[in-house]
Amino acid sequence: MFSYGAFVLGLALAAPPAFAAGGGAGGGGGDETQQQGTGGAAGGAGTANRANNRSDLTTCPPGEVWVAKQHKCLQRHSGVLPDGELTEYAYALAKADRFQEAIDVLDMLQNPNTPRALNYRGYATRKLGRTDEGIGYYLKSAALDPSYPQVREYLGEAYVIEGKFDLAKDQLATIEKICGSKDCEYYGELAKALADAHAL
Repeated sequence: MFSYGAFVLGLALAAPPAFAAGGGAGGGGGDETQQQGTGGAAGGAGTANRANNRSDLTTCPPGEVWVAKQHKCLQRHSGVLPDGELTEYAYALAKADRFQEAIDVLDMLQNPNTPRALNYRGYATRKLGRTDEGIGYYLKSAALDPSYPQVREYLGEAYVIEGKFDLAKDQLATIEKICGSKDCEYYGELAKALADAHAL
């Protein structure tokens, strides 16, 4: 005899779990694992250590966004998430080397002129090879929040790319002041970029 309840239970058990697609340059879709970690999404005075701000770096297939509160991907459209969450999702995409998608998500913001949004736009733009344009976004971000150490790191790295080592060292000194010491991840990352360029 056929049991409808057993059939429904069997379907439920056989259904694959929903996971956000992994990051990487492939754009998701093939990697059925979740990517989570600590991000560098600090922004503001007193927030000098990346460990103080844990970001969910889960990414979804192209055209979708990760909704951390619901632990699922949703179709990307205007208003799907508040600006702050869209901004952090754009950062996750950029850290997964999905730079143009990150910019596309930032284009959906109601207010794209926040320190974080401008910093992440600068990062994605710079990683696409448009360093001068990226510097422009970093400078706008730093003008809005002069005590935002991550934008100082990224701005300094852009100056290193352009061979403007004195300007990069100025950013390094600013990071030290913001962090209160050289024992700061942002300081370490920019110092490494300068050392790798044999400029420190």
